[in-house]
Amino acid sequence: MALVSAKEMLEKARDGKYAVGQFNINNLEWTKSILQTAQELNAPVILGVSEGAGKYMTGFKTVADMVKAMIEELKITVPVALHLDHGTYDGCYKCIKAGFSSIMFDGSHLPIEENIAKTKELVAVTKQLGMSLEAEVGAIGGEEDGVVGKGECADPDECKKIADLGVTMLAAGIGNIHGKYPANWEGLSFETLAAVKAKVGDMPLVLHGGTGIPTDMIKKAISLGVAKINVNTECQLAFQAATRKYIEAGKDLQGKGFDPRKLLADGCAAIKETVKEKMEIFGCIGKA
Repeated sequence: MALVSAKEMLEKARDGKYAVGQFNINNLEWTKSILQTAQELNAPVILGVSEGAGKYMTGFKTVADMVKAMIEELKITVPVALHLDHGTYDGCYKCIKAGFSSIMFDGSHLPIEENIAKTKELVAVTKQLGMSLEAEVGAIGGEEDGVVGKGECADPDECKKIADLGVTMLAAGIGNIHGKYPANWEGLSFETLAAVKAKVGDMPLVLHGGTGIPTDMIKKAISLGVAKINVNTECQLAFQAATRKYIEAGKDLQGKGFDPRKLLADGCAAIKETVKEKMEIFGCIGKA
């Protein structure tokens, strides 16, 4: 199955009151693990790629070609969108050229009028190519590729201005953050989320920073219009813990070193389990 825009899967999620998971990929092993899990659970999935991860994997074309080949070789039949996560203006055009099926333009740090102008341009380009486009209003807290946000709550009126441009989905800051949530985190602002929903209508909403948000908050967010939830840190932590355990067990090849395929196997299994747990919470299993 070829890569698809995220538009149809998110509209189905919105109407069905569940959410599609975006799981960020950082290498071949992560990509394989996430695709296999989505196929096994018959769930649609979005593969997120940050600009840092794209650079690490030698470029967006390498990423797109790898994902397309893997879908073919693994005989993946569930809908898969390849999505640029928190993209710059230039990064968006690089991913369009590389063959991504979805992009996020993060203009949340720009003055609202500049955010609107650049988003409007990208709306026209992506619609012509049949791609989906995510925009953001209100910076998401934490750090993403060196950009630090404080977990701002978006202005609902600004959200409406961006939504009215014709984007596919909107990420509105509601107190969520990237990375691990601190002990004194105040939780999601459902008042803000409800106000945004009232302004943007049927626009599928996106919740970034899905790691560590309590299940009841996630389900409430879905009931208020969230149709896409991003997860990255939780997979990183699971992969790290499982891989470290393997190394600490001293499972090398009689002093010759570690077999990298065996070394990464436990980490990949941990990613699969994390993706499954999240998909169960999001309610997207069996929705492909």
